[in-house]
Amino acid sequence: MHVNNGRTTNRRLLVIAAIAVAALATACTSGNGSGSGSQAANTSAAAPGKGGAPSASPTPAGAIVKVSPGNGTKDADPSAGVTVTATRGTLTSVTVTPEAAAVGTLAADSGNPSGPLPGAFSAGSTQWHSTWTLGVAQRYTVTTTATYHGITKTTTSVFSTLTPHSTFTTEIFEGEGQTYGVAMPILLTFSQPIKDEAAVERSLQVKTSYAKPIVGAWYWDTDESLAFRPRSYWPAHTRVTLTAHLDGVEGAPGVYGYHTLTQSFAIGQSVIAVASTTSHHTKVYVGGKLAYTWPISSGRPGDDTPNGTYLTIEKENPVLMKGPGYALEVPWSVRFTWSGDYYHDAYWSVGEQGFENVSHGCVNLPPAAAETYYKLAVPGDPITITSSPKAGTWDNGWTYWFLTWSQLVRGSATHEAVLTNSSGSTFVDPSTLSPVHLTTPLESAASGIWGNGAAS
Repeated sequence: MHVNNGRTTNRRLLVIAAIAVAALATACTSGNGSGSGSQAANTSAAAPGKGGAPSASPTPAGAIVKVSPGNGTKDADPSAGVTVTATRGTLTSVTVTPEAAAVGTLAADSGNPSGPLPGAFSAGSTQWHSTWTLGVAQRYTVTTTATYHGITKTTTSVFSTLTPHSTFTTEIFEGEGQTYGVAMPILLTFSQPIKDEAAVERSLQVKTSYAKPIVGAWYWDTDESLAFRPRSYWPAHTRVTLTAHLDGVEGAPGVYGYHTLTQSFAIGQSVIAVASTTSHHTKVYVGGKLAYTWPISSGRPGDDTPNGTYLTIEKENPVLMKGPGYALEVPWSVRFTWSGDYYHDAYWSVGEQGFENVSHGCVNLPPAAAETYYKLAVPGDPITITSSPKAGTWDNGWTYWFLTWSQLVRGSATHEAVLTNSSGSTFVDPSTLSPVHLTTPLESAASGIWGNGAAS
């Protein structure tokens, strides 16, 4: 009896132990009772699937980020910029930094800022692209941070841009801190012909101090000459800053810019002259109001002063003027064409001024009037000649105001307008701009005065 009772007790203990082990195993599995203990620990935290049961999800492996140019690249094309793409996850930060000591003489002389490159994220922050081109012969470090399923990952890569065999430089006419008239265009000259004109245009940033946006457009006179002209005259006393991000721009196949050009200048007071060859008078508006009406004598028949809205180019007191049968030191002379037309003192023709055209093409003024205008004038003040039988000649002076607004836009490689303010400039479709009704001569050049109706 005692032995049999012992065996029964042992069996009961074994059964109880087996039940306890089974209960423990059941407690460590998912709701369906299957899987090992480690799998159960992962899947028990998953979101419930159909019927309320948790569904399995893959273990997060971190974001996947691609940088172009890739890590270790030695001769990257600077015109392509930098692109960072999160093929899995979301970008949270991108920093592209050039080395303080650039590679080679070109980059050392480029004048580019040494700080991180500006750029922008796409919608959803899955891609980032640099705003401007990269500098030539320059080494960059790209640091990216991205997240995926709560996991943050930071990566770093390094690459270098190519050293071009051929380069171009750019010069701006306007001097730093100098003052110009309300009709003055920004004038750029390139050392080599530009073939990718749109790429050059898009590298150019114009800022102004004026409170409201100013509309303008770029215009290619030749493949080595580019100008920015506002749609209407600049507001008086506006400060204009050009930043040309040309380092790394491929202006022609294999020909790259290698410098960033920055220049600021001021627009002075509004000084606008309008001369009629038939009324024999000129009117001069200062600060938006008629300030002077002076008698003149313009070009005699055969030497007619040509129609058009020109700009004052330079002034000198006196200027030696030579022609058939004369050589004179002419006081108070303000030039407006390359061929030699001036507003100037003509003390010898005072009797004809106001009545008859007797000059060799210039606009003759009384001595006191010529001195007054000379002291007012700065490069870029508009001078409009009207009523002449002779049409003006394109490029005989700064003739950008011969063009209507639509003609100006068509001269841009992008065929877009430029909207500029204190934050910079953007390209816009001209058809989206509100129409304006400009008054002449105070806001814009008169149309239809430049031969054959070309400016109508």
